[in-house]
Amino acid sequence: MDRYQDDGCLTFLVRHAWLSMRSALAEVLDEHGLSVQQYGTLLCVREDPGLTIADVGRVVGTTRQSANELITGMERAGLIERRPNPKDRRTQQVHLTAGGAQRLAEATPAIRKLEDELEAAFSKTDRTTARAWLAHMVTTIEGDVPSTDASTR
Repeated sequence: MDRYQDDGCLTFLVRHAWLSMRSALAEVLDEHGLSVQQYGTLLCVREDPGLTIADVGRVVGTTRQSANELITGMERAGLIERRPNPKDRRTQQVHLTAGGAQRLAEATPAIRKLEDELEAAFSKTDRTTARAWLAHMVTTIEGDVPSTDASTR
């Protein structure tokens, strides 16, 4: 049985693809002084400024405690900053600093290049279909949850 064919385990295939990709991403990001989780955090905070630490943990796939440690290290490195949440005194909001935005901008072309290399054998239609399928899987699993809007926090 070929584990990558229709009778193989889809979950294993997706996990294997992610772990292989994560290894390649880690190598590229290391040249920019970032881990995969740090890059993911910078991306999500850029896209949705004002996320809470718990929000960041959910997005990058870690616990709130681990996200707090991640944020603390990134704050010390000058990549992000915490601000009081005006709607909830018990939480803080996370925002990019100018240094974080710059590091993200510097690393992103290398990530895009890697992704282009990984997708080179696919047609444009195949790339579009694969991305749509992955997005649909996330929506199906996580539910149709609207994006967190920083203005409502």
